[in-house]
Amino acid sequence: MSTRADNLRYLALAGPTASGKTAAALAIAQVHDVEIISVDSALVYRGMDIGTAKPSPEELAQVPHHLINIRDPLQAYSAAEFVNDAQTLIADITARGKLPLLVGGTMLYFKALSQGLDDMPKADPAIRAVLENEASAQGWPAMHAALALVDPVTAARLNPADSQRIQRALEVYRISGQPLSSFHTTKSIAASAEYTGARGLNGINLEGPLLISLEPTDRAWLHQRIAQRFDAMLAADFLDEVKALRARGDLNPDLPSMRCVGYRQAWEALDGCWPMAELRDKGIFATRQLAKRQITWLRSMPQRHVVACDAPDALTQVLALSKAFAEGRP
Repeated sequence: MSTRADNLRYLALAGPTASGKTAAALAIAQVHDVEIISVDSALVYRGMDIGTAKPSPEELAQVPHHLINIRDPLQAYSAAEFVNDAQTLIADITARGKLPLLVGGTMLYFKALSQGLDDMPKADPAIRAVLENEASAQGWPAMHAALALVDPVTAARLNPADSQRIQRALEVYRISGQPLSSFHTTKSIAASAEYTGARGLNGINLEGPLLISLEPTDRAWLHQRIAQRFDAMLAADFLDEVKALRARGDLNPDLPSMRCVGYRQAWEALDGCWPMAELRDKGIFATRQLAKRQITWLRSMPQRHVVACDAPDALTQVLALSKAFAEGRP
C-alpha cells in the first residue's frame, strides 16, 4: 500500500486502558457512518477475550470492526503489519463513503501510522552476553527456534546456524519488545504528524487525521476503573480462559500474546511463581503501569486533542470534535 499516512483522513480515539474508549467509539458510531479499526496489539488474538476487555459480540455487531481476532496467540503481529493493514483499511472504508475510526491504546501503532517507526535499537553488550550464554547452553538452532516464536518473518529468512543475525534479531526484540521485521518499514510509510489544510473547531485539521486523546486529570479515577475492570475479568472466569490457553500445549509465557498484561500475571500464578491470592493485586499493579506508559506516549504526540475522560461532559466533548471533523465544517 503506497498511500502516505499524511494523505489519509481518519478519526482516531486513543487513551490509556479503562479510559472509556469503547463506549466513546460506539457513541460516535451511533451518530456517524463509521467503521472501526482496532489499534490494540492484544485484540488481534483469537481466544483472548476476557483479559483483553474485547468488545462483546453485541458491541461488535453494532458497527463493522477490523483487526480484531486476526491472529492465533502463537503468531506475532508487528507494528509494520499494522501500518500496512490500517492503510489498506482506511482507503477501503473511505472508498465506501464511510469514516474510518481508529480506536485503541497501542501507542506504538498510532505513532507508526502517523510518524513512521523508530530507528533500529543500538547494540546492548549486556543483552548480547546473555544471548551468547544461552546459545552456549542450548545451541544456535534452539535460539533460532526461539526467534521463530517472536519474529517468524525474520526467522524464516535466516539459517539456523547464522549465529550473528539470530543474535541481533533476538537482541532487537529483547530491547524493544518488537520483532526485527517491524523495523523494516520505511519512513515513507508515514512522514509527519503535522498537517496543513482547513482548520475547524478548536483548530482541528479538517483534511487530515484527527487524534482525540482520552486522558484523566485525576489518576485515582483511572486506578479505580482499572481495579473494577480487573475484578470484573476475574468474575467472568478470566483464569479459566488462561487455563484453556495453557492447555493447548503450544503456547509459552515468552510469546507476545502471553506477555499481555493480565495474561502474564495469571500464567505465572498458575506456574506457582506466587500464591494465587496475589493475582488480583499483581494484575492491577501491572495494568496501572501499562496505563502510565500509555499516557507518557500520548504526551509525546503534540497533534492530539485532549479530552479529560474523567470530566462529566467528556462524551459531549468527544462527540462535538467528531461531529466537526466528520462533517468537515469550520
